[in-house]
Amino acid sequence: MSSLRLLTFCSLVTVFILTGCNSGGNGRSASVPTDVVSNPNSATGKSDLSSLPVIQFEETEHDFGRILEGETVSFSFKFKNTGKSELVIADVTTSCGCTVPSYPKIPLQPGEKGIVKVAFNSIGKRGFQSKNILVVANTQPNTTMLRIKAQVVNARSE
Repeated sequence: MSSLRLLTFCSLVTVFILTGCNSGGNGRSASVPTDVVSNPNSATGKSDLSSLPVIQFEETEHDFGRILEGETVSFSFKFKNTGKSELVIADVTTSCGCTVPSYPKIPLQPGEKGIVKVAFNSIGKRGFQSKNILVVANTQPNTTMLRIKAQVVNARSE
């Protein structure tokens, strides 16, 4: 009798596990409104990128050169929306907490310019530093990598 209960219990657990895993795989709702997600790539493999916004940076890398440890330096990466629809920057992230970005939170119309400003705090940093800044926008591709570099030297040795 005990083995029959154990077998029944194991069967029920297996059924719950199998039916619970059939919810779309990622725990999210299976239907996403089409106005939220817009991907220009079609199932045929053809793409129409002509109407998308385009984020064009004047430069994607900046070298601060030699700076003293403890100094905070900043740089503004200038860009322009050279596309045909409004540009929305969804997020800007950095590879280190010592690097703080700021960016436009409003849509930029075609032809409008903007800046992604990055401040680097060199406290506790020494030697060559290279930090990545990832800009996520409604462009194709949807990410652009920016980079800052610096040679941080000890203030006492200068």
